[in-house]
Amino acid sequence: MRQAEKNGGRRYATRRSILSEIATESVYIACGYTDMRRSIDGLAAMVQQVFKLDPCTQSLFLFCGKRSDRIKGLFWEGDGFVLLYKRLEGGRFQWPRKETEVRMITDRQLNWLLEGLSIDQPKALVSVEPKWMV
Repeated sequence: MRQAEKNGGRRYATRRSILSEIATESVYIACGYTDMRRSIDGLAAMVQQVFKLDPCTQSLFLFCGKRSDRIKGLFWEGDGFVLLYKRLEGGRFQWPRKETEVRMITDRQLNWLLEGLSIDQPKALVSVEPKWMV
């Protein structure tokens, strides 16, 4: 039986996104709307001036347009910037919209975001400190 038949005719993406494969120290998302006409210089300036972060670190910075169907990623590779662009052909990203806010997210939250889910999953299990029973 084919995968599409198992899922009631729906086909789901089975590959991981290249965005989640980039070796980073941290991932930041720029909440709110970003003008997707911005280039590398414009996005780097936004990271530096608006969010007061250094764009030349091992961090991935993600930005989303108003239509929520495309994102840009900015990553410093040591000798220059890499600009990534992803446009969804169906669906939208569940992007937080509090203006002028940057938010650090985990790898798990990045995968949720790239799968079309909200980064705030109320039913997800969270890590806790172990308690010793004595």
